[in-house]
Amino acid sequence: MDILKAIITIIYVIICITLVVVVLMQEGKSAGLTGSINGVADTYWGKNRGRSMEGALEKFTRYLALGFIVLSVVLNII
Repeated sequence: MDILKAIITIIYVIICITLVVVVLMQEGKSAGLTGSINGVADTYWGKNRGRSMEGALEKFTRYLALGFIVLSVVLNII
């Protein structure tokens, strides 16, 4: 049981570090000065956000967060 807990803990730490890095790689939600001058316009990148790098980072963040929560519960039970 101790070996299993050690392996899960190592995976948990890797997920934690990866989650922090992925969140820091994402762009902010605020439009900044450009957005306040031009208004909110639908651009090519806005319409195809799911296919862009930003969309992939958001999906990866969701999966990492889910793994983080599940492993937190598992480690708490063990």
